[in-house]
Amino acid sequence: MTVSELKDALTALSPEERKQFILETFPDIAREAMDDPSFAMQLFPLFLSILKEKGIDPQQLVQLAGMMGGSSTNGNGSD
Repeated sequence: MTVSELKDALTALSPEERKQFILETFPDIAREAMDDPSFAMQLFPLFLSILKEKGIDPQQLVQLAGMMGGSSTNGNGSD
């Protein structure tokens, strides 16, 4: 399947289905992609731009990161 076909299939989903898809697939896809440092530097500004566009203050992200500080990827601090 091509990237274009994937985009078409994803845009055909309902908003709730898209959210579910993102939540179920993004963590694994992002972990793999973030192994490439240059990709991380492409993704981060895009992600920040979307958050700003939606009215989320970057300072809120800093606060959230501080609250999560040191937590593990599974959220329970055990790995």
